[in-house]
Amino acid sequence: MSHLGIVYALLGAAVAVFLSGAGSAIGVGIAGQAASGVVSEDPSKFAKVLIMQLLPGTQGIYGLLVGFITLSKIGLLGGGMLELTPQQGLLVLAACLPIGIVGLISGKYQGMTSAAAIGIVAKKPEQFGKAMLFPAMVETYAILALLISILSVTNLQVLRLGQFEKME
Repeated sequence: MSHLGIVYALLGAAVAVFLSGAGSAIGVGIAGQAASGVVSEDPSKFAKVLIMQLLPGTQGIYGLLVGFITLSKIGLLGGGMLELTPQQGLLVLAACLPIGIVGLISGKYQGMTSAAAIGIVAKKPEQFGKAMLFPAMVETYAILALLISILSVTNLQVLRLGQFEKME
């Protein structure tokens, strides 16, 4: 019995988590550098810039969610590990790619956009609501990738151990 299918599926879950998590880490780091500068000059702006810094962190959460859904789908969580063909495993991997890749890219660019929005808040704190819109626009694409990955993973047809023999 080959375990190549399950290896591909686990790789998909890992890719969803580590790429989107890396994107969030990069983005939060970029925004955090800008936020630190603002707070060093005016500590009263801490809450507003902290919110801006946290925005790029959502991609990592989305990747983690897809990772959990994937692990559940293949039976690693909750028992009943599946026996996947290599083709099924590759389908699971492919289903995880949108949030992984888009999470990486959008996390970084949302961090850059958040840093620019933090600059707005530094000079004009009353424009906080408007400033939030710029990084939120980048978030839209992470949400779209999340939806595609969730819909793809949850709608894949996979078989439990022993079901291959019953089909033949």
